[in-house]
Amino acid sequence: MTTETIDHSTLTRLIGNGSVSSTNIVAKPGGWSIQIQQGNKKFALAAQRSGQVRLFKRLETLVGYLQGLGICHFGVDASSYDPLQLKTYARPDRSEALKQAHEAAAYEEWFKRQVQISIDDPRPSVSDEDARRIFAAKRDALRRRAR
Repeated sequence: MTTETIDHSTLTRLIGNGSVSSTNIVAKPGGWSIQIQQGNKKFALAAQRSGQVRLFKRLETLVGYLQGLGICHFGVDASSYDPLQLKTYARPDRSEALKQAHEAAAYEEWFKRQVQISIDDPRPSVSDEDARRIFAAKRDALRRRAR
């Protein structure tokens, strides 16, 4: 049987107008889902991007979500709960992305320190205009010698 889904904003409206008759947390392979009863209709909460049934990896996160919506009483169906299934979840792509973000932040800090060291350098500096004039004179001297 295909379960109809609703999004977060629809769920919020249903709660706001008092038409939710019951809420159940249901164990699924890979996490926990929310099942909403409105009259004789049952709906599952959908994930925002995929539109598929939203799964919460941790029961505590799901309870916090429901409490944030004002739902403090709900049933729990743990008949399909498999604790080993939940521990196999990994996101190596996120790990790599975080590693790259940390490397980029470290490089940025190093670069800022190098720039500040250069700015704080007490040695006299030469303006761009003076440097161009000096090197133009050196090029002219080298050209005259090469003839």
